[in-house]
Amino acid sequence: MKNLFLHTDSLNETTKGKIDSLISQLDKDAIIVPSFVDVHVHLREPGFFYKETIKTGTQAAARGGYSWVCSMPNLNPVPDCMESLQQQLDIIEKDAVINVIPYGAITVGEKGREMADLEAMAPHVIGFSDDGVGLNDKKLMKEAMVRAKAMGKMIVAHCEDMEERAGGYIHDGKYAKAHGHKGINSASEWKPVERDLKLAEETGCSYHVCHISTKETVEVIRKAKARGVDVTCETAPHYLVFCDEDLQEDARFKMNPPIRSAEDRQALIEGLLDGTIDMIATDHAPHSEEEKSRGLKDSAMGIVGLETAFPVMYTHFVKTGIMTMEQLVKLMSENPRKRFGLPSAEENGDFAVWELGEEYEVKPEEFATKGRATPFAGHKVYGKCLLNVCGGKEVYKAE
Repeated sequence: MKNLFLHTDSLNETTKGKIDSLISQLDKDAIIVPSFVDVHVHLREPGFFYKETIKTGTQAAARGGYSWVCSMPNLNPVPDCMESLQQQLDIIEKDAVINVIPYGAITVGEKGREMADLEAMAPHVIGFSDDGVGLNDKKLMKEAMVRAKAMGKMIVAHCEDMEERAGGYIHDGKYAKAHGHKGINSASEWKPVERDLKLAEETGCSYHVCHISTKETVEVIRKAKARGVDVTCETAPHYLVFCDEDLQEDARFKMNPPIRSAEDRQALIEGLLDGTIDMIATDHAPHSEEEKSRGLKDSAMGIVGLETAFPVMYTHFVKTGIMTMEQLVKLMSENPRKRFGLPSAEENGDFAVWELGEEYEVKPEEFATKGRATPFAGHKVYGKCLLNVCGGKEVYKAE
């Protein structure tokens, strides 16, 4: 069994014993890796427990090999002050099976008009985001960056210009044109990113871009990094595997931002390999079956991803030789830990054991999450989590 979990001598005897016991039972192509970190997850609670709960979402994360997730603030109530945030913190304390650190909203109600109480929330959040909507007020974004920098916190931005989007709901590309759908152009993403990068450069704020999907976004971030701007970014597995020509008339292919063109996909892969893109996140965004049953045009935007991220990335990128397992572990564990100030896997006793030798089919009905919408349904992949240990405590073990 290959071990990418370095410095295991520093682990306590109980944790090492669990590893040794599992290894002794296996005669398979397995690997020990640091448990993963997802900095972009929608746990839907409080407010939307019918889509997901903190309990079911973190159970899915544990099954997917994660030890930390950062939960997005598009909730009810929106965590825009300490009173609202506390409701989420109380549920996390009671129900989470792995570590959950929430984001605080940048603006009141995520409405983009009035600054939230950033200072009160700062000790309890991983950073500030209005994820789910773009903050299009340049003055407010600059103020948020100045205040976040003063507190040593990061601005984590969903970049979307709603005027540029103009009512679109899938990528403005070949599939949209061929099937009569209204498209979302690439400028709706990269133009707000370009604006924010100038603000981050001006203010010195630590800035992170959510779920990038276009070739232009990759390039403007690449150039900003070359100038020394304090910026990182993420993309998700579905943007790296699919392009808009793979779409079907099924809402499991509908998310925001949308799956883009083949050229965009290639640019994202190149960005991963040259270090422009720093990490893999899932943007795990469950909805009810009814909300995802209305087709591409009318269904809710969002898919689930916590239980498929590693198998998909391993199958499509490590087994094919595009990247090494060490590179993938950096993208899914090491880099997000460093950027977001989380303890190393070794320090925290976070590791997972994966069986890699047997192919299987992705079956959403077997997921731990309440969500079932995934474009990877029916795909054949490699990589099953056998054991996940978080903080030295077993949080998942395959039956």
